Amino acid sequence: MGRTRPYPTRAVAWSSVVAALVLGVTAPASADDPEPGPTPSVPDIATRYPTADPTTIPTGQAPSLPGEKGPGDPGFSEPPDNIGDVEEPVEVDPEAAGLRLADGAELAEPKVLDIKFVTEDLGGEERREDSTVRTKFTLQAEVLFPKDSPKLDDGAKDRIRKIAEEIEKQGSTEVNVFGFTDDLGSYAHGKKLSRKRASAVQTELAARLDPDVSFNVRGYSEDYPIADNRTEEGRERNRRVEVSFPKKD
Repeated sequence: MGRTRPYPTRAVAWSSVVAALVLGVTAPASADDPEPGPTPSVPDIATRYPTADPTTIPTGQAPSLPGEKGPGDPGFSEPPDNIGDVEEPVEVDPEAAGLRLADGAELAEPKVLDIKFVTEDLGGEERREDSTVRTKFTLQAEVLFPKDSPKLDDGAKDRIRKIAEEIEKQGSTEVNVFGFTDDLGSYAHGKKLSRKRASAVQTELAARLDPDVSFNVRGYSEDYPIADNRTEEGRERNRRVEVSFPKKD
């Protein structure tokens, strides 16, 4: 019964360790411990541990982006709606040598440029071009005729009717109807076929227009291709009939 129990001493020692952890007291380093280095600051962290993610936005004391500080900061640019102060126009000397025409030269007569508008259906079967001087319709042969034939299909007449209505609307009195083929077969055969197809379209137009309207009918065979004859798609575009007429003044 005369022995002293060691429990209070262990309790005191354990309490000292807990207090040291809570209060942040650092225990003395032993000879085997590495020498502690300085705690890196925020800029050091950004420098020593760069991120590979370009979308990461720097925080803390990381460098700002170029131009971020506003006017005067390299890389700063004004918003597009800020045009700044209006500058006075530069004076031009009308007598300057560089502005003079050469002796005997004259300015060309002013003219209106020929602006063209083009519309085409998704299949490329019909194409319309409108400019300031004329209108042209281009119809692929497949929507007008059977293969290697100059006889109009039933659906072709409805397309030709719409062209006749446009000619009448424009008040045109002269119409060009030109036929074309691809380069398959002989040139002579293409010449004959393209001419007959153009004539068939002209006949259908004439039946719907005023007798005073005149026609120019031509067959050009494989001449004047508009696509590459080395592909079936190109040959299909080259097999066509063009109807053009001038616009009314």
